[in-house]
Amino acid sequence: MTRVKGGFARHRKHVKVIKKAKGYYLTRSKNFKRANEAVVKAGEEAFAGRRIRRRDLRRVWISRINGALTEYGIPYSRFINKLKVANVTLDRKTLAEMVVNDSKAFKTLVKSL
Repeated sequence: MTRVKGGFARHRKHVKVIKKAKGYYLTRSKNFKRANEAVVKAGEEAFAGRRIRRRDLRRVWISRINGALTEYGIPYSRFINKLKVANVTLDRKTLAEMVVNDSKAFKTLVKSL
């Protein structure tokens, strides 16, 4: 059986990883093994970071809604409960946008509950 070393396909894979690692420090941008480790680690961190960003945005939305509700003397939890009971399907992102951009609509929503 003949020996297969990979040749073109392996070189192409290495070049792809090295391109992704462009700008990394020292051998992390030049040596394939180190670059591959860095690229894989960066991908994992980016994946986790996207989850964390969603979590942080949700906290911001809740803070905005809660801040707007203090004007009406309604706690956030009671407001969300009233929305669910009234079968209003607006999510927190939309409610926060209403608070910032369309306060009149938000006011009518709060008064209607």
